[in-house]
Amino acid sequence: MSTSLLIMGIGGQELIVIVVILLLLFGGKKIPELMRGLGKGVKEFKEGQKDESSPEKKPEVEDNK
Repeated sequence: MSTSLLIMGIGGQELIVIVVILLLLFGGKKIPELMRGLGKGVKEFKEGQKDESSPEKKPEVEDNK
C-alpha cells in the first residue's frame, strides 16, 4: 500500500467504500469526467505554486499619456 494512503489513515476497506459511494452517486460514465477535471485543477494549482515560488518579474507598464 502506498505511504500517502497510510499517512491519511485510509486502508483498503475504506478505499473500497469510497469507490462504491462514488459509483452510486455519479455512475460509471460520469466518474472519468470528474477525475479529468480534478487532475486539471491539481495541475493548475501546482503551476500556480511554481509561479509564486519563482522570482517575480515586475511587468513593464506603458504610459500612454
